[in-house]
Amino acid sequence: MKTILICGATGFIGRNLLDYYYKQNKYKIIATHFKRSAIKGYDGVKWVKCNLLDPYQVKSILKDVDIVLQFAATTSGSKDITTRPYIHVTDNAVMNSLLLRECYDQGINHFVFPSCTVMYQPSSTALSEDNFNGNDEIFPTYFGVGNTKVYIEKMCEFFSRLGRTKHTVIRHSNMYGPYDKYDLERSHMFGATITKVMTSPNGKINVWGTGEEKRDLLYVEDLVNFVDSAINNQNSSYELFNVGVGKAISVKEVAQKIINHSGKNIEMVHDLSKPTIPTSLFLNCNKAKELLGWEVKVDLDEGIKKTLKWYKENI
Repeated sequence: MKTILICGATGFIGRNLLDYYYKQNKYKIIATHFKRSAIKGYDGVKWVKCNLLDPYQVKSILKDVDIVLQFAATTSGSKDITTRPYIHVTDNAVMNSLLLRECYDQGINHFVFPSCTVMYQPSSTALSEDNFNGNDEIFPTYFGVGNTKVYIEKMCEFFSRLGRTKHTVIRHSNMYGPYDKYDLERSHMFGATITKVMTSPNGKINVWGTGEEKRDLLYVEDLVNFVDSAINNQNSSYELFNVGVGKAISVKEVAQKIINHSGKNIEMVHDLSKPTIPTSLFLNCNKAKELLGWEVKVDLDEGIKKTLKWYKENI
């Protein structure tokens, strides 16, 4: 039985990966946590409190590991991206550099890294992986985080060329679903809207900005399925994949769908004093389908219903 290491297993995507592989019972699982406590109820999972900025702790957790799912990161919402962009740059660059070097040194079989899509230019057509050119100017709001992600993507490609470790890089679209952040200080658009709708005291919710910006929204279960497809089906030493729904929907349309599925009588009020990141993009994911056989299974309406059900039962 191979050993899979899930970095950031108490976070949004990491927790969903943990649930999936725990139920599969195909791997020995090591799960890292740091700021949050280890989660009870996962019998047989080895929990390790680990600061991924410490090279000695990184070296220790990778011993006898076969597959690394690197979903630990410093993340937050648009407020921090606009007011404290540096927090997404330094820690993430350091921790991933340490992990990649140590994976090479220890001969880890497979390293999976979630990038993002902020390096892409806004577009009215679906963007494929080769639509990003390193000479393109990244949207100013995302300059720091976008260039950090590109740097880590290139580090993955570099180490893959040394011949020991297979690397998968995922440019995933905006994620939503169970275990996401639902507090208004740290949440992304989707989680914040869920919370606003479900806790509205006066039948109104504030939507940051105009709500005209569009997003490609992917339910987390589909991303988990992609990760498993990459583990089982990727043959090459390095691949970069777009992973999204392939459709764009405006923030205000998403908010209205959440309101409708909540069954509440809620009015949207636009708060134009809050930051708006006026981008619109969606992804061409043909490569993931052609090479891995992966396709989206959960549409937005079904995903909203699943998320609301989870929210009511857990928050």
